[in-house]
Amino acid sequence: MAAVIKAINAKIRSNKVLDYFCSTHFWGPVSNFGIPLAAVMDTQKDPEIIGFLALLSFALVAMNYDRRIWREGLISGQMTGALTIYSATFMRYALAVTPQNYLLFACHAINFSAQLTQGYRYLNYWNWGGREKALAVKAAETGESAQ
Repeated sequence: MAAVIKAINAKIRSNKVLDYFCSTHFWGPVSNFGIPLAAVMDTQKDPEIIGFLALLSFALVAMNYDRRIWREGLISGQMTGALTIYSATFMRYALAVTPQNYLLFACHAINFSAQLTQGYRYLNYWNWGGREKALAVKAAETGESAQ
């Protein structure tokens, strides 16, 4: 049995495309692309709506009966900052390893950009008057006064 596995491995390693496809240089970034995809999808949502990552956080926090996350909105300022630093660090790492991993670099470049966008949206909504403007527009649509 070991000889069969060794022969299959030798066959895979002899083909450059299969060798790359079966390596961690391919599957690491591919499995990591879930983070930037979720971040890019969340950039189109209202900051008060719960997205996938916030819903996951809510499920984990709900075990401790802490329901505040339900009302705090989609974007976590601390998590956005952490993911921005994480992506910037691993963009550098992807180019520092030998051979350079351009797929990992692309994954983190996309995530870095999406996290910067989310960070801007967070600051705009919670610190720069975006929430008040949204409430005023919503109140004008329903005919009430803004609070």
